[in-house]
Formats: sequence, structure tokens, C-alpha cells
Amino acid sequence: MGRAFQNRKESMAKTAAAKTKVYSKYGREIYVVAKQGGTDPAGNLSLRGLIERAKKDQVPSHVIEKALDKASGVGGEDFSPARYEGFAPGNVMVIVDCLTDNPNRTFGDVRACFTKTKSKIGTPGTVSHMFDHCAILAFKGDDEEATLEALMEADVDVTDIENEAGQITVFAPHTEYAKAKQALLDAFGELDFEVDEIQFVPQTTTPIEGDDVAMFEKFLDMLNELDDVQNVFHNAELPE
Repeated sequence: MGRAFQNRKESMAKTAAAKTKVYSKYGREIYVVAKQGGTDPAGNLSLRGLIERAKKDQVPSHVIEKALDKASGVGGEDFSPARYEGFAPGNVMVIVDCLTDNPNRTFGDVRACFTKTKSKIGTPGTVSHMFDHCAILAFKGDDEEATLEALMEADVDVTDIENEAGQITVFAPHTEYAKAKQALLDAFGELDFEVDEIQFVPQTTTPIEGDDVAMFEKFLDMLNELDDVQNVFHNAELPE
């Protein structure tokens, strides 16, 4: 797997406006995950991991609580996932994950990001076959064998385990996320996960240079400005 999973651009909270967008995205994702699997983090591992990640990104507790309150009520927004694929500047493969209450609006907004940067939006499956849809769990530790043993005893389909600089990173198919996380918690007790999420990890990378770099950054910035966009995964190898 290498360290390619760190290759995607995170939403950076550099300004008050950007922070508000990050809070909004977390709020929306927490609402959807809680609506699907229940509002109790103890019984909903996806929600638990999401809340922990939100806290690390300094999302205020009132934002988290408001999303959980909305999820526990009847009705409310009806968000659904939407995924778009295509080729960004420099022929970079890109996957855009959204949560939307208006698919037509979201598609139009995302397509505009592609069009305005001379990129090409494709149909479902255009590039996703070139990514591995992985659950990634990373925590401080150095006992790779004990980690593998714990996962195998729990019958987790492990894709890869890395042991680097005092950190263990576990890769598993995205469908194994809850089982893998529970197995690690059962084996090692409470863990402070450095990475705890599901990502699309590129199988190969595409180096970009020259004018394509600035256009690619513009493309990412435009996508991250959209409220409906939750995550952007790509295989770009940017210059140092």
C-alpha cells in the first residue's frame, strides 16, 4: 500500500469561512452515519470513529451534538451519497464523494468544477477500478505479529499491515471496517487511532508538473468549496 493513502487533499480550516465548511461537512456526515446505524457511538463504530476524527479536527461539541439530535428525531434532511469520477488536470484520476439532498444540483456543481478546469467527468466506474476501497486504521505500536494475529483470530480479511516509525497501519477491504476496528479494540483495549477512516487508495500515481499543478490545485479548491463534497480522492503525485 505504501503511504499513498496520505495522497489526498484534506479540507484545510485556514479561515473562519473554511472552518465553517469543515464543521458543516462533519455535521452532515455525522447526521447520516447516526441515522443509518444509531446515535450511540458505543454501538455504532463508524459513528464513534467519525466523532473522534471530528474532535481531532477541532469541531466544536455543539456541532456534533446538534447533528446527533437531528439524527435522533423524526424527519429532517434526507441526505444521500453521490459519487462522481473522472480525469482532473494532468490526466489525474479523481473520485468525488458527496452527501446531497438535491442530486441534480450537486451533479451540476461538480460537473462545473470539471468543465471550468478543462477536466473530464466520467460515468460510474470510469476510474474507481484503479483504486482500492480500503478501511485504514493506524495507531501507535510496533508489534505487527500481534496485530495480525488479533485480526486473523477475528476472521478479518486483512489486505496489508505496515509497521513504520512506531506506528502500525492496517489496511482491509472497506466492508471489513467495523470488524477490523472491533478486533483491534478487543485485543489492545482503548486505542487512539491516528487514522480511522475508509478511503479510496490509488493503485498507481500520476506525476503532474508545470501548468497542470496550478490548474489541479484550482480544481481541488473549487470542489472543496462545495458544501455537498465530503471527500476528494486522487492519484496525483505533486512535485515536492
